[in-house]
Amino acid sequence: MNTTKLRSKRVLASTAVVAALAVGGGVWATTASANDEVRGGDRDRVAEAAVEAAGGGTATDVETSDDRGEAYEVEVRREDGTEVDVTLDKDLKVVTKETDAPDAGTAAAPSGSPEADDRPLTPAEQASAEKAAVAAVPGSTVLDVDRGDRAGVAYEVEVRTTDNVEWNVDLDSAFAVVGKTAD
Repeated sequence: MNTTKLRSKRVLASTAVVAALAVGGGVWATTASANDEVRGGDRDRVAEAAVEAAGGGTATDVETSDDRGEAYEVEVRREDGTEVDVTLDKDLKVVTKETDAPDAGTAAAPSGSPEADDRPLTPAEQASAEKAAVAAVPGSTVLDVDRGDRAGVAYEVEVRTTDNVEWNVDLDSAFAVVGKTAD
């Protein structure tokens, strides 16, 4: 066999392998990003399905889900302030739907009350909650910080470890860990 043809075949095969790895790596990087927000036309479709399931309102957060049987997690806020958390499967069928009490409109809502989770976090609260959660799960990266909506839980923090395990860390109002579970 001609050496030039053999060399040409090796180059083509090597190029194909590199291209396949690049495409696969790009797909992995896209799906493994710490920000699981759904964007563009997909976000519109998912948000519309969730708003319909919630009985109206506005989708305030649309994310992918890594839980079995779920593809999307959507927060919908109705006009009366009620929040509805809707999870959808890949066919946009409702898996779960949970309704939170409407926002009382007060900044003095106690931690653990349904109204407390609707107030935005201050930068100091955000930083303290992130620091406490990362200390509780060393080597992790913060994915999300929210106010708690259960008694005794002031903040709920989601983190991901380097081995891709997600943890839910519950903190009290002094940023002490009151619970930690692998997701």
